[in-house]
Amino acid sequence: MPANAMGDTKHLHETMPILSYEEATAGQSSRHQSWTGSSERESLLNHDSQTRRLTYRAPTVEDVPDEDERDTFLGQDGSEWRGRASGEAIVRREIEELEMEEPNANIRQSAWGKRISNLSQKLQMPFRLPFRWTWKLRLLDGFNWPKISVDLCLILARCFFIILVMAVVYILFISDLFAVDMPKIAGQIFDPESVRIHVQSSVDPNLIRENLKLLTTTDHIAGTEGDYALVQYMTDFFKNYLEDVRTDEYGVYMNYPKVGGRKVEILNEDGSSKWHAKIEEDPVYVDPPRQQTLVFHGHSKSGNVTGPLIYANYGSRQDFKTLYDSGINTTGAIALIRHHGSQGDNSLKVKAASQAGFLGCITYSDPYDDGFLKGRVAPEGRFMPERGVQRGGVSITSQVIGDVLTPGWASVPGAQRISKESNSGLVSIPSIPLSWGDAQHLLKAIQGFGEASPEGWKGGIPNIEYWTGNSSSPKVHLLNDQDEVEQQPIWNVLGRINGVEQMEKSIIIGNHRDAWHYGAADPGSGTAIMMEIIRIFGDLYHRGWRPLRTIEFASWDGEQYNLLGSTEWVEDHVEKLRKDAFVYLNVGSAVSGSNFRASGSPVFTKSLMEVLKRTSDPLKNKTMIDLWEETGGKLGDITGRSDYLPFQSMAGTSSFDMGFSDGPYPQHSAYDNFEWLDTVGDPGFVYHKILAQIWALLILEYADKLVLPFDISAYSASLTQSVIDLDTWAADKGINQDGNTPWSIEPLREAVLQLAGDSRRFSRWEQEWNAVVYGGGGYETPRMAEHRKSYNNRMANFETHLLDLDEGGGIPNRTQFKHIVFGPPLESEERDATFPAIRDAVTARDWNLVKEQVEKAARILVKASKKLNGNS
Repeated sequence: MPANAMGDTKHLHETMPILSYEEATAGQSSRHQSWTGSSERESLLNHDSQTRRLTYRAPTVEDVPDEDERDTFLGQDGSEWRGRASGEAIVRREIEELEMEEPNANIRQSAWGKRISNLSQKLQMPFRLPFRWTWKLRLLDGFNWPKISVDLCLILARCFFIILVMAVVYILFISDLFAVDMPKIAGQIFDPESVRIHVQSSVDPNLIRENLKLLTTTDHIAGTEGDYALVQYMTDFFKNYLEDVRTDEYGVYMNYPKVGGRKVEILNEDGSSKWHAKIEEDPVYVDPPRQQTLVFHGHSKSGNVTGPLIYANYGSRQDFKTLYDSGINTTGAIALIRHHGSQGDNSLKVKAASQAGFLGCITYSDPYDDGFLKGRVAPEGRFMPERGVQRGGVSITSQVIGDVLTPGWASVPGAQRISKESNSGLVSIPSIPLSWGDAQHLLKAIQGFGEASPEGWKGGIPNIEYWTGNSSSPKVHLLNDQDEVEQQPIWNVLGRINGVEQMEKSIIIGNHRDAWHYGAADPGSGTAIMMEIIRIFGDLYHRGWRPLRTIEFASWDGEQYNLLGSTEWVEDHVEKLRKDAFVYLNVGSAVSGSNFRASGSPVFTKSLMEVLKRTSDPLKNKTMIDLWEETGGKLGDITGRSDYLPFQSMAGTSSFDMGFSDGPYPQHSAYDNFEWLDTVGDPGFVYHKILAQIWALLILEYADKLVLPFDISAYSASLTQSVIDLDTWAADKGINQDGNTPWSIEPLREAVLQLAGDSRRFSRWEQEWNAVVYGGGGYETPRMAEHRKSYNNRMANFETHLLDLDEGGGIPNRTQFKHIVFGPPLESEERDATFPAIRDAVTARDWNLVKEQVEKAARILVKASKKLNGNS
């Protein structure tokens, strides 16, 4: 649905008109700019352009007097009076001249009268006076006034105006004009609570649905024509609602499949082809047909290899150890591995296979994990059908994020680039994904070879016995011939609404745009929701609303390829982000089910609770906070593979991610399309609406609250538990056993205890501020406002101070990741991921390094804790 058509539809749902700044001062209705896309994009995206109109027209008001008039009226320096002659003769002469020039002066108002009258119209009293004040006194016929000296008149006039000014100031101070919860405190024009109500009630699921339908019209892999068409559309959409809209381009390493360049086939003994895989998915759209993306792995290695086929279950380290313990020689073989399981990261499956000596790797979706054994399959159900293929990236995110050729710096023109050969961010063997419809032929071919698979290795393909295979298994040929581009352009689209109190400080809102195919749930649902939020906030912006802090919206490109767009942008602006970014709120795969999930820094604990109290699930007839508490009510660690990772781990920006899900769905396949999400994933777009409300309210929590709702106490409590978990985990790994260098976790424990004390002292200021401001009629002095901003800055910089910014700092051998508490685990099988540098050292059994990393983490944590209260 075109952006400018949304306003007409949405107006029916508006509950309260909010005047724009222009409406309030000039009496003109705000008008939204219409957007007309190019004919090329209209043809591709079926875009219709309409003119956005608002039916509300505000009444006009008087113009505000200029500064000169206000200064003259107040008479602060007395220049008005000193400029006049004080002699009686001069006064008489002026009176005579006025009588000659203006014989009807008794009818017309003086300049002073006009100003006072104009002022009285603007100072709206909360009650109506029982009389009408006039500045003219009618003289009684025949009455002779006593003569009074001019000097006395001047003295009386000055005293009168002093009293008048004092009265006006007193009225202003005792009124609600300066109250914190009323407009104009800290630059706020609208009542914040009214804004929250308006934002929450304005979310329209029908508009979200129309957004998603447009976004999924065509496939849009990063860097392709389909992706660029959406770049142009999103840019124009942003321009309708936001300020400073721009498109940032980066040249990054990417790969694309060639037609006919991929093969998987079983060979006869003479080397001829006995069977070959279909590889591609069946067409999902037949009438009319639509282009479907080819099946491949992002950032896979080119190769042409042949070897015996061996089944390796989920491809975990333990699975390869099982093969080794069984005496099965895996050197020179081709691995067949199913998705999911204890090792959920495809890149680490392929990496583990290469470390075990395999020449190539094939991944597939088994019905035991995400197919018909779980329930009905797509398009009628939520699980993967027989011909569905789960694509994905195999770049090693736990080692390098972003462009693997520019690790740690942005891929801008002229940037230094390293070789892709022996690159720690890339796998070293070719790989390709298949459907279980193809995989069943491979599994059948190795029946009777090697050993019958143990119970935990058996999948759900009908009429198949699961065997491991061995070096005598039938040989399989794997070909992966692809295009590799070292500087492929990708595009981030960004826009903002500037804040009025701290414009330089930003709340960043992000979602990635690129998809492996049509991408309805991942990422289209998140993009469609973000567009609705932009529409709502943009409409407020055009009506005159401004947040206290800048809200920046970002549509990232290349997320599916190792978080390319977000990481390059962070690397390009990392110093400013460390200084000025307050929070990053991310939504990737937003809605694929009905169960709410959230991961993030513990500082979000308090604000998330407040927002969940305001929202509810109409289908379950419960508030979101009740549902959250039923599931344990705990934020997950922010260590996964999504666009929040560079913000949290590189910039030290407190980050948050959320969505609704229900387990497996036809992710990264052609079946993740609009029709599936509309009929199966979220009929009626109920959970899209709820997530939009939660997201929008969280934005207001951090962009428009006078005191940031960072929960430092929750952070302290979380770290206390993390230290206990780390100590237990390290003991299980054999630390401090005989012969090992002794170490102690005590420095880290003491640092966490200090944070607990410092956080309590830190929070007292907010309590004092609340008592003074809210208990004192809502007045905040300029000095107190500066203290509040400093308090907010120290709070937001807490996680930035947890970065290891020493020369060569960061996780050893993974120095892109600087955060001492949060970072991606070296192996995704490790569920606990806090203090990643210490865990890496323990895994490597480098006990001296363990001691060094514990002491460094404690030192950094103590320093960050002291800075909360202004101590260095």
